[in-house]
Amino acid sequence: MPSLEIAEQLKELTATLVSIEAVLDVPQLAAEVVELEAQASAPDLWDDQDHAQVVTSRLSFVQGEIRRAASLRQRVDDLPVMFELAEVEGDDDMLAEAVAELTATQRDVAELEVRTLLSGEYDSREALMTIRSEAGGVDAADWAEMLMRMYTRYCERHGYPVEVYDTSYAEEAGIKSATFAVKAPYAYGTLSVEQGTHRLVRISPFDNQGRRQTSFAGVEVIPVVEQTDHIEIAEDEIRVDVYRSSGPGGQGVNTTDSAVRLTHEPTGIVVSCQNERSQLQNKASAMAVLQAKLLERKRLEEREKMDALKGDTTGSWGNQMRSYVLHPYQMVKDLRTEYETGNTGAVLDGEIDDFIEAGIRWRRQQD
Repeated sequence: MPSLEIAEQLKELTATLVSIEAVLDVPQLAAEVVELEAQASAPDLWDDQDHAQVVTSRLSFVQGEIRRAASLRQRVDDLPVMFELAEVEGDDDMLAEAVAELTATQRDVAELEVRTLLSGEYDSREALMTIRSEAGGVDAADWAEMLMRMYTRYCERHGYPVEVYDTSYAEEAGIKSATFAVKAPYAYGTLSVEQGTHRLVRISPFDNQGRRQTSFAGVEVIPVVEQTDHIEIAEDEIRVDVYRSSGPGGQGVNTTDSAVRLTHEPTGIVVSCQNERSQLQNKASAMAVLQAKLLERKRLEEREKMDALKGDTTGSWGNQMRSYVLHPYQMVKDLRTEYETGNTGAVLDGEIDDFIEAGIRWRRQQD
């Protein structure tokens, strides 16, 4: 790699990191750490467990952001020294190591840059995801379960805790639907670009004649509600049904009527939860999901009003946003960003970071 080209890349990398540091406002983050540490050390912190979890989670996240920015700053500052030393020593191995570190640092800076693009009102929230099988029969149910695995593997790779609230299993294979929370800061802003219809083309494992099948599954992503959201739900607006949990479960889970289904009659929104043994715990979780869906409904109504005022005629990008082809060739392609890869196995195993990054950058361009 020519030294002039390296110098240009180093200059560009430094400028990008400077702009990221300005957006992150590291001094402000440091001040927030001091305030959060004071709250975390209060003797009565855990008297309110929900508040305590918010404080400790935010503290851990902000400390991580500061460490991440500081580490990248050190790496960027070290790169010119690495290249200069390799040139002085005339050592090809040292030069190769420096080039590899430059590539790795560029990738990590780009990831942090994407985080700075998440500036929406709810982007910093945790995410509530629902996956539903759509057209395609048993193949669609199987495809919905494959997507569920893809997202849980993605979360595992990043260390994002996942809590499954409800899973409705299909009769032959797969799932009709599943709802789960991704409990990590900025999970909503990150994963919201995954919302829409995902299309799978493959040789059906359920077809005795081995024919090609196209099936569809829908992904919904909404932000988790917080105490400041003020979503009022009158008791007389909710119908509560209890039933016995279905599908795989531990001893006692599917032997009592502990599952809860809530129907919000004014809107027709139905949510259910069956992951806990306690009916009260399931009702509380279902209520949290209902509040999140009502918040999202309110947000979309407000956005529609604003779009009408702006005369926005652009169509929604939420429908059929990605195609996964396993036969007659291997290809995953995002229909909005045009980003694609032939490594379908890696994608279905949760390696979707490049698709998410491209989606976030694409969405920012649309604003």
